[in-house]
Amino acid sequence: MSMTVIRTVEPRSPACRAGVRVGETLTHINGHPILDVLDYKFYSYDPRLELTLREAGGRTRSVRLRKEEGEDLGLEFETYLMDRARSCANSCIFCFVDQMPPGMRKSLYFKDDDARLSFLMGNYLTLTNLSQREIGRICDLRISPINISVHTTDPVLRERMLKHRRAGEVLEVMSRFARAGITMNCQIVSCPGINDGPALDRTLADLGALWPAVASVAVVPVGVTKYREGLCRIDPYTGAQAGAVIDQVEAFAAGFRAAKGTSLAWCSDEFYLLAGRPLPEKSYYEDMNQLENGVGMLQLLLSQARLALEGEDLSALTPPPFTVATGVSAAPFIVQVLDLCRAQCPALQGAVRPIVNRFFGETITVSGLVTGGDLMDQLRGQDLGERLLLPSNMLRAGEQVFLDDVTLAQVEETLGVSVRVVDAESGFDLVDAMLGMEGDPAPAPWDGPGEETEYYQYNP
Repeated sequence: MSMTVIRTVEPRSPACRAGVRVGETLTHINGHPILDVLDYKFYSYDPRLELTLREAGGRTRSVRLRKEEGEDLGLEFETYLMDRARSCANSCIFCFVDQMPPGMRKSLYFKDDDARLSFLMGNYLTLTNLSQREIGRICDLRISPINISVHTTDPVLRERMLKHRRAGEVLEVMSRFARAGITMNCQIVSCPGINDGPALDRTLADLGALWPAVASVAVVPVGVTKYREGLCRIDPYTGAQAGAVIDQVEAFAAGFRAAKGTSLAWCSDEFYLLAGRPLPEKSYYEDMNQLENGVGMLQLLLSQARLALEGEDLSALTPPPFTVATGVSAAPFIVQVLDLCRAQCPALQGAVRPIVNRFFGETITVSGLVTGGDLMDQLRGQDLGERLLLPSNMLRAGEQVFLDDVTLAQVEETLGVSVRVVDAESGFDLVDAMLGMEGDPAPAPWDGPGEETEYYQYNP
């Protein structure tokens, strides 16, 4: 069955008013074939549209409609992408999915590398599975921004790291995108002794040459779990090695900022934590468009917490006691937020409990990879107060389940405490939760691709 079959038509939507029916297949918009969600989003933007529809019996009809420019038609299809998600064709030496233990749910082993998910969901792609037709379509539709996992621009090294014969073409494809006016945000997963040092210098210089089309570069440390048997040896960064990468990236950024007015490249917060160095000030991160890679996230959290408390008189407030459970990396910063709240609310009773990652190994310190099992094992029998606050990135997007399939309900039952899920990226939400302000404890609904793919947040 075609995946452009219409599953639902939203009542009172433009499509509903035009008489579009469930079960019909959308084949064209204004004469343009609709193959997937990118075609649909691009060609349905205009205010005047002609939709070509194929009925279940094969008869074709057309309907015309008017709507606001950019207004959604109000259609849902058999799948979010109106196509199957494209899997990764690489065998990257640092791939986190390859470091998963056996026996977990099937979707956790799916590696996506889909340009459509880059545009729509912010996922990063390596460009190795794009055909010339797909590259041309991205340029023609001016799909922007697009997020690219670069890792290195050295063609030989990139082929070795990604284990794909087309991996060395990355600069050629990116140059074509730049000529088409497409904005690119880049990611470098840095592996000690492999793509840092001189290789990283070359990569930063090559990406800098593509500015302003390359708008930002995040350098993040490789994640190493205890499940690497049979894989290429990669050691986690030591404090000294992490400091060397920071010095290298900051030196490039200072020179680029002097010449172009922007730093272009930043290390993730995790690099500073590994090196035992203080985080740069919030202003250092400029527009903070690499938050998904954990660049500047902790400073933003603290800044938002200060803003949330500014001018508030909380001296008479007596919130219910609570515990915040988080990853080892973020714990000291959550403590700072707690101290800020206590300074204005003396009656506040709270504690922060860092959860050691025994599931993946103690080198994994981010909250987004804490499992329900570790959470219950380390908090069982503890005085948690009346509420347990958990960052949203511990859970599968839009659901109440952890990476190891433990549910929120199981955590509540085992620990005997009410759980509230807090937006992992919002200092405002964290302050509200600590102070006992009303909020929805459930994760936000997920409007994404579905069961075949999952998304992880590796940020602290």
